[in-house]
Parts: sequence; structure tokens; C-alpha cells
Amino acid sequence: MKRLNFEEALGLYEMDFFTLGVMADERRKELHGKKTYFNINRHINPTNICADVCKFCAYSATRKNPNQYTMTHDEIMEIVKDVASRGAKEVHIVSAHNPNTGLEWYLEIFKKIKTAYPHLHIKALTAAEVDFLAREYNKSYDEILDLMVENGVDSMPGGGAEIFDEKVRDFICKGKVTSDQWLEIHEKWHARGKMSNVTMLFGHVESRENRIDHMMRIRELQDKTGGFNAFIPLVYQRENNYLKVKDFMTANEILKTMAVSRLVLDNVPNLKAYWVTSTVNLALLAQEFGANDLDGTIEKESINSAAGAASAKGVNLEDFVAQIKNSAFIPVERDSLYNEIKEW
Repeated sequence: MKRLNFEEALGLYEMDFFTLGVMADERRKELHGKKTYFNINRHINPTNICADVCKFCAYSATRKNPNQYTMTHDEIMEIVKDVASRGAKEVHIVSAHNPNTGLEWYLEIFKKIKTAYPHLHIKALTAAEVDFLAREYNKSYDEILDLMVENGVDSMPGGGAEIFDEKVRDFICKGKVTSDQWLEIHEKWHARGKMSNVTMLFGHVESRENRIDHMMRIRELQDKTGGFNAFIPLVYQRENNYLKVKDFMTANEILKTMAVSRLVLDNVPNLKAYWVTSTVNLALLAQEFGANDLDGTIEKESINSAAGAASAKGVNLEDFVAQIKNSAFIPVERDSLYNEIKEW
């Protein structure tokens, strides 16, 4: 398949829904056959106190919020001990931009986890968190990234990308890491031989053109570094935030965006239907529209569930596997870097 330019990519949205799905499904089969990947993971969100005020966020707590929390290292280690004993392969640690916890607070918990459980993959700190810590502690991105590596971080999640268009970004998350900074941080991370993911928050105030622009910027960096494992389109959650989006996206638009992503991002190997934001049922359907990864069992999730997603308690492993099988795909447990562990 030839590489799509901007106009061609945008034109995919105008195609017949099912024809587009078939095209994306054929590309998925070329890459992964009928395999659908997932991992056994646990999300840990250590604090919700945040210096930034993003309009789409329902998770962060401002200084006046009575529901502020910051976990202790002991509380985090208890969670890690529990999930490690039950077979988790990854801990995914992201949270708010808390000016009170400190850089050392993060580095120490990474080191404690890696020392106690060297087999656990630590996926931690979004580029937005890296940017916040660099500004807060007057350090360069390189210095922060080197400290992350030294203290046990194995890969970076894709959060904080939101939408790269600067005008939209200025409206929904003014003051946060810029699109250029986000891409720069991941480029530097990839230069260290490390992998990361990349997200796109869609279904709020952005246009289809903004989404294609976002994908094009990802594709350009991936050509340079090859460091992105997966692209993760995140469906905007509309409860408890300040964007006040009245018309929620249709399932048709969500699945079209999945399919377009699979066809445009010809150099990113995996497309994740993140069931946390799309619902499990729609994520299962997205397997027919190019998606080959459903993330993982997660167990507990605080950020998207605060905005209305039904993800607070994760999903049962046996049910997850059964649902993938029932949708005529092959459930394959993977590690965080997409090495296959077990076919269920």
C-alpha cells in the first residue's frame, strides 16, 4: 500500500464505513493476522494534586478540592507486591503534576519497585510530567530522562499528547507541554534505545483535520526513530470537566478514526483500542477496524473513570480472554514491548 498524504488521509473519512473497515482489517491481518494482544498490568495513579488546569480533565484536584490525595511509597509498594504475586508483568505509573511530591519522590519509588521486583516492567511518566519536572527543578529534558533510566523506568506511556494542533491545545490545555516539546521528549527517549507509546485525545473540540495532522506528526517522528510501539486513540470522556461538549461522538466516528489511524500510521506497528475510554464492547468491535491491541487487565484506573469511563476496577482476565475469543480473534498475552508470552 502506498503512503497516504494529508488530503488522501482526510478523504478516508468520506469513504463508505464498511469499505473503510475492510481496508483497515486487511492491513491489520498483514501485520498481525487474527492475533489480539493484551498484557496483565496495573495502573497506579499516585497523586491527583495538579499544578495545571486542563479543561478536559476530571481527575486532577486543585488546591480547593476536598478530594485530594497523594499515596505514600508504602501504599504504592503494597499494591505492587499484591499485583506482582498475581502475575502482573507491568506497572503503569502516571499521575498529576504535583509540585509537593518532588522529583526524588518519583525516582525513589521507581528504584524501590525495580529493586524489589526486577522482572516488573515500569512504564512511567508522560512527556507532560517530564516537562513539568524539568521546569519545576530547572533541569533539562536529557537530565530528567537520564534519571528515569538510572532509577528503573523501562518505557514511557503516550499520555499528554492530546491533540498536537497548537490552537486546539492552547484552548484545552494551555500551559501544559507543547506539541513540539512532547515530540522532542519522545525523540530523546528513543535516542536512549527506549520505546514509548503515543496517544491522541479525540472527540472534543478538534476537527478531523486536526486528527490527521496529529497522525502525520507521529509518522514523521517514527520515520526518524522507530521508537513508538503503539498508537492509542483515546476517546474523550465528557463528565466532570470544563469543555462542556454536548454532542458525544458516535461509535461510527470512533471506529472510522481507528481505521484511518491504521491506514495512515503505516510505520507504527500496533494500534490499541483502549477499552478504558471506548468501552470493552466498542474496543472488541475495533478489532475489525484495524486495532490489534486491547491494552490490559488494568485492575484499577482513576484518571478516565473520574470523567465517566467504566474502568475504575479494571477487567477480569478470564472474561477478557473469553470476549476476545468470542469475537473470533486470538488472545495473545504480551509483555510491555510486544514480545509474545502466551497464546490463550
